[in-house]
Amino acid sequence: MARRQIQAHYALLALLSNCFFSLPAAAQQASSPLAGPVLAEQASINAGDTAWMLTSTALVLLMTIPGLTLFYAGMVRKKNVLGTMAHSFAACCVATVLWIAVGYSLAFTPGSFFIGGLDRVMLDGLAYLKEAGKVSIHPLAPTVPESVFVMFQMSFAIITPALITGAFAERMKFSALLLFVALWSLLVYAPVAHWVWEPGGWLAARGVLDFAGGTVVHINAGVSGLVAAVMLGQRQGFGKEAMPPHNLAFTVIGASLLWVGWFGFNAGSAVAADGRAGMAMLVTQAATAVAALAWMLAEWLTRGKPSVLGLVSGAVAGLVAITPASGFVGITGAFAIGAASGLACYWGATTLKSILRYDDSLDVFGVHAVGGIVGALLTGIFADKAIGGVGGALEVQLVGVFVTVLYAAVATALILWLVRIVVGLRVAPEEEREGLDISQHGEQIA
Repeated sequence: MARRQIQAHYALLALLSNCFFSLPAAAQQASSPLAGPVLAEQASINAGDTAWMLTSTALVLLMTIPGLTLFYAGMVRKKNVLGTMAHSFAACCVATVLWIAVGYSLAFTPGSFFIGGLDRVMLDGLAYLKEAGKVSIHPLAPTVPESVFVMFQMSFAIITPALITGAFAERMKFSALLLFVALWSLLVYAPVAHWVWEPGGWLAARGVLDFAGGTVVHINAGVSGLVAAVMLGQRQGFGKEAMPPHNLAFTVIGASLLWVGWFGFNAGSAVAADGRAGMAMLVTQAATAVAALAWMLAEWLTRGKPSVLGLVSGAVAGLVAITPASGFVGITGAFAIGAASGLACYWGATTLKSILRYDDSLDVFGVHAVGGIVGALLTGIFADKAIGGVGGALEVQLVGVFVTVLYAAVATALILWLVRIVVGLRVAPEEEREGLDISQHGEQIA
């Protein structure tokens, strides 16, 4: 009975979503979404593709734990290091369980233009039958087992909410963090992933290009982070007292792990061990290096010294911006995207933040939203049909950016409003002064 009620609920949601998000008739005829996951012969699985996707999955998971964990922990004050690490680690656990339970089904099975179906709830139907020589596959990854595709996409679903935690570092209750990550994963990440990456999604049908997560991951997380930072308010003493990073060595190590792991993020999104994966890896390296140098030079010219934090932040900006373009552009596009993102994200994390005075603790908006927008738009300019099989269109990319920004902002605000009612959002003032390590976890670094 409960399952039928859930199915009826999503059927109603699908009907309503088609009213609001339906495509023009011509676009509907052209979109013809692929079928859902199917059972296939084990012989159809390609060993090289599978090995590469297993490796890529491990690399992307490395980006969150330990990469992002160390990257963020190094930038907060000593009294909040463990609490900040707990955010990334807990986000990994919550997102994993929800992805298996329902997130994968909502994101990557056919349903409506807005949301997927319930065919893979609790991964029902996913199979590996050794004696029968059968294995389930997803049409987006026909040469690897569906279990590998589920894990690869899960690693994206893990890091995206973990990125948001940097915006409200040092002031959110741990109970609020857990509830927020759970609701956001299902109500924001899964729908946007469906729109952009599932062939039946309405942005995919309109031709929006996002090879590895510029909209789904970075704009989504960056905008949500800004909303969270504003709704929680500034940290005590923000703008009045120094808040130096506890250990920038942690941050450099974390950024280095992010850089290496990002090859799984971008090159892995080819879902094959082929030439496109090789090109995605090459342009990722190029754009990252150029962006790091651009940020470094901008800071050197404006502030007199090139900081190590600026250098690694520039690298992350380049990684973010090349993500949507990595399977579509060549070296010229990579250099242009790297230079533009390094400069734009430096401006976003310094000048823009200073003008608007929002307390985005670890510059999630300035790096991920700004970098994601730059990368998404420039994908429309530099996409090369010879590389990706499709040409880009700036106006189409603008639609993808606008829709993602609007939906992420409104949905995140509603989720935070609900969390505030249920458990509250922010720690008490005395707990914030004491630090999240002691007040939320009863532990501290000696």
